[in-house]
Amino acid sequence: MARAGDGPPAEGPEVAAYRAAGLWDPDAPRAGERLELLDWLVHERGFTVGELATARTEGRTGSLAGDRVLRSEPRWTVADVAARLGLAPAAIEATWRAAGFAPGDPSARRFTDAEADALAVIRATPDVFSETEAMHFIRVVGASLSRIADAAVSLFLQDVEAPLVAAGGSELVLAQKNLRAIELLLGLTPLIDVLFRAHVEEAIRRSRVARAQCADYHAAAMAIGFVDLVGFTPLADQLSPAELGRLVADFEARAFDAVAEHGGRVVKLIGDEVMFVALDAEAACRAALALIAGFRDGGRATPRGGVAFGDLVIRGGDYYGPVVNLAARMAELAVPSELPVTPAVARRAPGLAFAPAGRRMPKGFTTPVELLSAEA
Repeated sequence: MARAGDGPPAEGPEVAAYRAAGLWDPDAPRAGERLELLDWLVHERGFTVGELATARTEGRTGSLAGDRVLRSEPRWTVADVAARLGLAPAAIEATWRAAGFAPGDPSARRFTDAEADALAVIRATPDVFSETEAMHFIRVVGASLSRIADAAVSLFLQDVEAPLVAAGGSELVLAQKNLRAIELLLGLTPLIDVLFRAHVEEAIRRSRVARAQCADYHAAAMAIGFVDLVGFTPLADQLSPAELGRLVADFEARAFDAVAEHGGRVVKLIGDEVMFVALDAEAACRAALALIAGFRDGGRATPRGGVAFGDLVIRGGDYYGPVVNLAARMAELAVPSELPVTPAVARRAPGLAFAPAGRRMPKGFTTPVELLSAEA
């Protein structure tokens, strides 16, 4: 079993096998800690020396235990899955690509039982929706889950692995932390299900209210807002990656909280800019004003924004159209701490005060636009 310390162990058959496979060098720094990791993987997690050797060449010895818990051994080729579902292999590849995965070797066993079952569910969506719209929805789902996965990996790297490595933690402790993190993430499945149902319910409510003022099924009457940070680009060149990460994390957290508190929905964050929607124009203004007032960062980067109201084109959980373009350009025209809005917004926000902000020429527009400035 595990050997503590860095002293040379008695080299029995097992240690000799480690050496022969290139897994262990008695003269390497912290050789004893590497043995602890290897013994844990073999005796407590059930891996063979051959599996450890393969993982070493792929640079994933420390994550091997977590990898096994995360994903079972693939058993099926694309042809197997296609035959199981009664479809052409090309249809399976197209669906998997829409979900965000690159094509692979057609003869390789690439799909697990769970993935084959999931593809069966995905391929059933054309029974209700058109093939084109179903594939678009799969792309949206895949992109959203990819972002969640990236967020989980970066969370582990920055909040667990980096401090542990800096403190001189052992490979075994890191591998055990990795396994525990994977187990915790997989335990989030019930939470994701609950949140998804709640968000679907909220999306239905939001759609009903917004579409009551718009006859077009592809659009909805809503407020659209943008808030970005003046001075962010030069500041980003001056900050370390860790400092920049903290700045962006602070801005994102404040944006999500301000928008949610006023009943809106964050559509997306792009660097230093947040885009959000709200059913109520006054609520959208209050969310933007709260973010502008709440984020100061020592004066190094100052928020500004823009809010417009009108018919927004809806596609894949995102919003498009002239009203969206106008709100984005208004934010670009704003001075630090300013929130310009359109007259349509001001008319729908009787609880706020507005000051004339003149006629300005947004980028890409052919005529000046009359604007007002919302006041906190």
